[in-house]
Amino acid sequence: MGSVEQLHETVRDAAATLVGDSAVARAVKLERPPRAELGDYSTNAALLLAPKLGLPPRDVAQTLAIELGSRLGSVLARTEVAGPGFLNLFLSDQWLAAALGGVLEAGDRFGAAEKAAAARIDVEFVSANPTGPLHIGHARGAAYGDALSRLLAFRGFEITREFYINDYGSQVRKLGESVAAIARGEPVASDGYHGDYVATLVPAERALQLDIDELSREALAACLEQIRASLERFGVRFDVWFSERSLHESGAVERVLERLAANGESYRSEGALWLRTSTHGDDKDRVLERSDGDTTYFASDIAYLEDKRSRGFDRMIYVWGSDHHGYEARMKSACAALGGDPETVELIALQFVHLVGGGGARVAMSKREGEYVTLDELVEQVGVDAARYFLLARSHDTTVELDSDLAVSRSADNPVYYVQYAHARIASLLAKLGSDRVEEALGEVAPVPSLHPSERALLKRLLAFPADLEDAAERRAPHRVATAVLDIAQQFTAFYRDCHVVGAKPRASESLRIALALATQRTLAISLGLLGVSAPDRM
Repeated sequence: MGSVEQLHETVRDAAATLVGDSAVARAVKLERPPRAELGDYSTNAALLLAPKLGLPPRDVAQTLAIELGSRLGSVLARTEVAGPGFLNLFLSDQWLAAALGGVLEAGDRFGAAEKAAAARIDVEFVSANPTGPLHIGHARGAAYGDALSRLLAFRGFEITREFYINDYGSQVRKLGESVAAIARGEPVASDGYHGDYVATLVPAERALQLDIDELSREALAACLEQIRASLERFGVRFDVWFSERSLHESGAVERVLERLAANGESYRSEGALWLRTSTHGDDKDRVLERSDGDTTYFASDIAYLEDKRSRGFDRMIYVWGSDHHGYEARMKSACAALGGDPETVELIALQFVHLVGGGGARVAMSKREGEYVTLDELVEQVGVDAARYFLLARSHDTTVELDSDLAVSRSADNPVYYVQYAHARIASLLAKLGSDRVEEALGEVAPVPSLHPSERALLKRLLAFPADLEDAAERRAPHRVATAVLDIAQQFTAFYRDCHVVGAKPRASESLRIALALATQRTLAISLGLLGVSAPDRM
């Protein structure tokens, strides 16, 4: 338990003592005020306790301040009752220095968590049709899914990264037919695939020797290999590549349909087979098998869901495109129809991403027409680090405008450059000091007569980092890590501007500032690593 968590627990215990009700005390919050003059931390405890005690909140806050003073002693410099009954806490420099020691002790596990309950999570992302190169939209899914997986793993979950290969259906045959047409020197059908990549999938002389089924399989395999290589270059690796075709060939789709029917969860109407999803919270029932006997994508999705459940996952997260908005209800309904807990299914729909810059023009994306910005082109243009950071800097439910000119600029306006530069600046500072002096400083961290406001601000920002990660993981929000790391870099810049490090007097001040710089560097590196962005020692 870190220093902030211990402080929070002390406030809760004090509240429980006053009210005699631990349940109410559990709801007590400890937050950072928006301005330093409002204290280091603030609690709403008095507002929660007042109705139970039948006293004005400000009076309860005064009593709570006395209770906390007896528990915290000199750690609590002073308190202040604010507004309707908030209690602002001002902590001593001694407390902050001790808290820094805890950050340093945690090392590269600062902000991590032990193995979580219900720990096994499957994260399925990208899952593009394997009929062409990945485009910039898939890049967002890849960055998001990978960063979310890294974040959840850091917070104690056992993660499986999974790519669902949509290799069952007419699109695969159309790919083979497109390759065959090019090999014969004929025009590709209007509903075929027209990108230049199609001619590179299978050599023409071999394409002419294969029947259409064999050619389709080879073209598909070549596309998949390109997809795999593109993702590897982007820093994304999957634990499982799952074939949709295998669900049909193994009989898994047929078995799950039989099971649903036996459980009374499906019915036939107008020649089609329907799932009673409306009985489980969906807005209407959904088709599993069309009147012509062909199964729907939804039937495959249910068989795939059941396969995941059979592998023992406690939670299944699907990261899909914006066109799947509203699909979560039917997937939860399917889980319930299978006898599972619908709350174990999460669907995250990513919004669009547009590449802008050089005039701000947007590029349309269509695999069949061959007009799109590929993942490889994005990486070549702006680099892996910038691409990943910019794709992750906004919430998944908002559109991203990726400014390629800004992404490659070496200026403070470029957030990824700014953060990486802060990391490199600290590395240079520590190298100048030498490893012996740094080690000495770590053993000499102690309160100085008074901390500079910029020292306090940076220390408190670092102490908030574990809560940032906890919040980001719970909200499935890697963009909160991107926001936090930029804020930490900005706080360090202010500290470095205001506080002389090398040669600071007294020696205790130099030691504390060296330790603070090292803790900041580690936190920047942890954050960037969770985003899949490098933390260079030189720029």
